Amino acid sequence: MTSVDMNLPPFREPGYVEPKIEVEHRADGSILLRNPHPLRPAPGNLIEPIRKWAAEAPDRVWLGKRRIVREGLGDWELLTYAQANAKVNAIAQALLDRGLDQSTPVMILSGNSIEHALMTYGAILAGVPAAPVSPSYSTMSSDFEKLRYVFDLLEPKLIFMQEAAPFERALKALPLDGVELVTVDGSAGTSFSALLDTMPGEAVEKSYAGLHGDMVAKYLFTSGSTGMPKAVITTQRMMCVNSIMPKSVTREEENEEPAVLLNWLPWNHCFGGNAILNNLLTGGGTLYIDGGRPVPGGFAETVQNLREIAPTAYSNVPAAYTMLVDELENDEALAKNFFSRVRTLAYGGAALSQDLYDRIQKVAIRTVDERIVFSSGYGATETAPTICNVHWPTERMGLLGLPLPGIELKLAPVGQKMEVRVRGDCITKGYYKNPEKTADAYDEEGFYRLGDGARFVNPDNPMEGLVFDGRVAEDFKLSTGTWVSAGKLRVDVVAGSNGVLSDALVAGLDRSFIGILGFPNIPACRNIAGDPSLAVEDLVTHPAVLERLAEGLRAHNKGNPGSSTRVLRALLMTEPPSVDAGELTDKGYINQSVALGRRAALVEKLYADPPGNDVVVV
Repeated sequence: MTSVDMNLPPFREPGYVEPKIEVEHRADGSILLRNPHPLRPAPGNLIEPIRKWAAEAPDRVWLGKRRIVREGLGDWELLTYAQANAKVNAIAQALLDRGLDQSTPVMILSGNSIEHALMTYGAILAGVPAAPVSPSYSTMSSDFEKLRYVFDLLEPKLIFMQEAAPFERALKALPLDGVELVTVDGSAGTSFSALLDTMPGEAVEKSYAGLHGDMVAKYLFTSGSTGMPKAVITTQRMMCVNSIMPKSVTREEENEEPAVLLNWLPWNHCFGGNAILNNLLTGGGTLYIDGGRPVPGGFAETVQNLREIAPTAYSNVPAAYTMLVDELENDEALAKNFFSRVRTLAYGGAALSQDLYDRIQKVAIRTVDERIVFSSGYGATETAPTICNVHWPTERMGLLGLPLPGIELKLAPVGQKMEVRVRGDCITKGYYKNPEKTADAYDEEGFYRLGDGARFVNPDNPMEGLVFDGRVAEDFKLSTGTWVSAGKLRVDVVAGSNGVLSDALVAGLDRSFIGILGFPNIPACRNIAGDPSLAVEDLVTHPAVLERLAEGLRAHNKGNPGSSTRVLRALLMTEPPSVDAGELTDKGYINQSVALGRRAALVEKLYADPPGNDVVVV
């Protein structure tokens, strides 16, 4: 089932079990998929792993985070499992003393930190749901409408922040009477150290004994395709089961080395907060919190961290790999450390281009004379998140993979597509205080509808995996009557744009051909233009950038000549997608219809006859 070039060096052993799938074709045209591998035993609750590793490996580091210093990068602040256990117990006691319970979530505004993690698991131990909220709602928003909506929905009695200053304007927009603020730097309300100074007692042990699978552990927010954010009810069982699903397709090995990760993905998103943080905790691994970001001026810290930390697995978005491979190609010492013990690489958020994959493998071969298996996963906030992943060596990028043990996946015919639906113990029971959206989310058999289309790479051989086939609701017709799968085309065009695009809008409704409005990958475009300081307004019209995009689109069209996939024009935009305007969901997914409606003038410019000089004509 693998696509492997036998003339190249072998893949480093990833430790996967033999991939298997059971396929059931139904009379109504739907297809059921199950993974027959047994599900490994899951922890009984999310606190059990902390206590387990505090007893079995008390001095092992759970979390590391660089200290903030005036100039440059500070040293690492480290938290062992024994220290974490003691501090989580103290925080739980402090919350119980305040009378907090399942009805009074703790609202977390700030980003990833050691204290954020302690607050989360302390709340969970106390039976109090943790509700991490996207910082964009409180630091990037102009009207704080979504933040107020979330606050009113949760009715929190306690809000946690690393420091108050970044949230000063946002806090003024909230009715905070009766709400306790907790800050790590002590700049507002209660100091976080006061919680840590609380002496845990019998109430904590009683609370631990009462934790159960149906108890709400988190509310995670997803705005979906339209409207205000929805609070996904995320239970102990959902996260405990999902934390061992990916492990169930790997071999159990004696004296297996605990995972060591470096990761920045935000914990208010399901991937970072569950798939990274929970899964690592279950296995007793170590997570170094990366303060770097794949943005201009933000990636240098990631590079420095990777000089010091040799991960056993590494996961990031394609934009970060674009920046990383430039460094790896030119820094032998960095490459040696990075590839020294990494067993798997993973990407998410968008498809990894084949060119980028090939460049990374060339560095791996040069450095360690092995290739490294690339994986990708698929899921949603409502699925805790991962329900499919690629758990076999392959050189094909862009796969969703195959279902993991513990779930049933249904492909149901909806219009031109097969919609992905799923049920199992890692699937949410619905949305907090939103019975209408909850009722709409499931089909008559109780399968959660993800709204995505998927198809087999090879219908005659399901073992080759599934690929994304666009959002079910995003398809449209050209004026010729031809259907366009906008979601799939968007992914393909971004992946084939030679790094120029970070995302795109697919236009063409009732038009005679497809056009693209592109969000530029600014670091890559500056590199193409040869000027790291070039303004965005100049980048989107730079001849070298436009020609690089045209080359990518010509290559795309050569492999996709039909009118439903061929792109004839493109226009790069200066304005990024707006959270406040509803163009960008909290998952980071572009709402095509909202964004195209808001940018109607640019759509007209794209289709103007004759086209302007800034329009790429393919």
